[in-house]
Amino acid sequence: MDHFKQIKAIIFDVDGVLTDSILHITESGELLRRMNTRDGLAIKMALAAGIRVAIMTGGGSQGVVSRLRNLGIQDIYIKLQDKQEAFEEFIDIYGLDPTNIAYMGDDWPDFEVMKRCGLPSCPSDAIEEIQTISKFVANTAGGAGCARELIENILKAQSGWPAEL
Repeated sequence: MDHFKQIKAIIFDVDGVLTDSILHITESGELLRRMNTRDGLAIKMALAAGIRVAIMTGGGSQGVVSRLRNLGIQDIYIKLQDKQEAFEEFIDIYGLDPTNIAYMGDDWPDFEVMKRCGLPSCPSDAIEEIQTISKFVANTAGGAGCARELIENILKAQSGWPAEL
């Protein structure tokens, strides 16, 4: 529980974390993704509680960017080949200590950044190597509420989750 108390920022990967990692491809070649509305509500709650939320993804979908901006996320890094550079930029901009950052990823592109943060986290269906380095493994899969689960744990530890709705 202590590792949840120290979190001041959360970084999420998109595909496999905020989505179920399944891509639907239309006849015109457009890629479609699904996102969980409960994750969206939790992200809004984290932001309202003063926790900075960022996105770091290799993808570049403008639909995804639009959805995330509508949730209130300002720090969105897309089309990343190397997430470490974006991570360093993010901590420099806000003067963050990496030990106060939670990162939720699911696959190899997230591995190095996850080793640098204080609370490496993943969905239940992340690859084995990511699960092994994670201090928090959600009970839910990517796109099925894993972001909500992480945020809920953090906000409960920081007395920021409503006791009753």
